[in-house]
Amino acid sequence: MLSKSEIQLNGHPPGLLNSTTESKMSEIVPEQLDKRRTLNTLKILITDDDIVSGKLILAMLKRISKQILIVTSGKEAIETCRDHTDIDLILMDIAMPQMNGYEATRLIRQFNKEVIIIAQTSLALARDIEDALAAGCDDHIPKPISGQELILMIQKYFGS
Repeated sequence: MLSKSEIQLNGHPPGLLNSTTESKMSEIVPEQLDKRRTLNTLKILITDDDIVSGKLILAMLKRISKQILIVTSGKEAIETCRDHTDIDLILMDIAMPQMNGYEATRLIRQFNKEVIIIAQTSLALARDIEDALAAGCDDHIPKPISGQELILMIQKYFGS
């Protein structure tokens, strides 16, 4: 479980979360696993302009990660990725003001081609998914996010 010092909420104190998401995890075929990291050693960046959504995702992931960073804009995501080159996973909201997740992903990919980026958005039409992949995202998860689906998707890239 993460300590408060391991959770950064874009300068906001983490606060207490009232619920966590418990889910049964299924075994994933290991062909796409990233052998460098395992779930409990991941450093994750959550990018979401909605603080409540960010905290909900945090609640889903805090038991399976080493450190979680939360930012609220695409520009902050880029800066954070430059400052923390050891980030393993980015959950990138697509619909954000000033700079959307597509543009932030394109810019991150210019200097980091290894990090796994999962688009998280309520835009779930086939075209939106294609746009996310074309921007450099590795995958897409629709909002509202199911904790079990999110864990399974992360397992697809990092194992169990």
